[in-house]
Amino acid sequence: MCNKNLMSSDVFKPCNFPEHTYITRKSKDDIDYEQRLKLALNISGTLISIIGSSKMGKTVLCEKVIPLERQVNVSGADFSNGQDFWNVLAQKVGVPLEGQITENKQISNIEQHSKTEMFIMTKDKVIEYFVSNNKVLILDDFHYASLDAQKSISSHLKDAIRRDFRAIIISLPHRADAPIRKNADLAGRLSLIDIDSWKIPELEEIAIKGFNELNIAIPKEIANYIAVESLTSPQLMQYICLSICTLLEIDNSEIKVTEITSDILTKAFKFTTLNIDYADVVSLISKGPLSKGKKRSKFNTKFNVEMDLYQLVVESLAQNPPSMGLTIDDIRDRVNALINDNDPKPDRQKVKDTVIRMQKLIDEREDIYKVLEWKDEKIYIIDPLFLFYLRWGR
Repeated sequence: MCNKNLMSSDVFKPCNFPEHTYITRKSKDDIDYEQRLKLALNISGTLISIIGSSKMGKTVLCEKVIPLERQVNVSGADFSNGQDFWNVLAQKVGVPLEGQITENKQISNIEQHSKTEMFIMTKDKVIEYFVSNNKVLILDDFHYASLDAQKSISSHLKDAIRRDFRAIIISLPHRADAPIRKNADLAGRLSLIDIDSWKIPELEEIAIKGFNELNIAIPKEIANYIAVESLTSPQLMQYICLSICTLLEIDNSEIKVTEITSDILTKAFKFTTLNIDYADVVSLISKGPLSKGKKRSKFNTKFNVEMDLYQLVVESLAQNPPSMGLTIDDIRDRVNALINDNDPKPDRQKVKDTVIRMQKLIDEREDIYKVLEWKDEKIYIIDPLFLFYLRWGR
């Protein structure tokens, strides 16, 4: 039943917990993800590993199951420069790194002896704090930590979980296997939760449920179109729905909106990209590395613009159907489809070399640039917001 007092920003929350549009999903074994996580948290001595693609709702799942007051949230980026694991946690929860303890001992009715000792924080104090206060460590974006830091953290957690320390590690699927899931010392002590990509009907449910809360009808085909363009991301679905509400001024009581129609969608997609800025990333990979005197080959495209191979590869990522993972053959076929029919086409190896050099450019830059990953002869788009920007923001 709708609540007339709700604003669109109360219903659609791309950056906060979506109380009114939270969707419960089932894993491959037909068990709710919430139940999976609750069970894992109840098993003492286990480390929980949650893996799923970017913007899939991994953190939101933790927020649904674990009360806010129990959560201690840190990021893998906090350890990218080799910061000490326990020092970071101590600072996060307010455990002093050093100080002094004074012990008073009554010797007689009139005499008292005081003893003051200095102390330096140890991991034991942090573990004790977590256990006694029923806290859960949520280590998000584990892949942002350096490989050495990941190995070190894995070693520290192996000892901590034996002492009833609760911890959840969240990471991306194609980056997270080795340090945690392939650690022999953690064998038998891992609770593994793999978050599947959202399916179209699940994403549609966000729009249908949300607009129903606002007493607005949304046709099935419109919800489907938004879901397809959301690129398996519930966060992006929330963004687009909120953009639609803003453009239609749904919160304005003087404007009567009863149904969402298709004529607003393209504008809403473009409007959504105003809050998603990947212009510098697109510029970097479109230009490619600095050329060393040799002029790059240009190709005549079907939209009457000359492009080199770097520009063509970027353009190919944005083509239909939208996909978060493409093989070199997929990219080559898309590139060839962009070039005039009777013009020469780049061969497979040239396309592959271009992708590899693009990946090298990304690897040398800050985390915001790490939107692609070349692995196992396939290019992964690891951030759906980036692909959405390619499709609608340029």
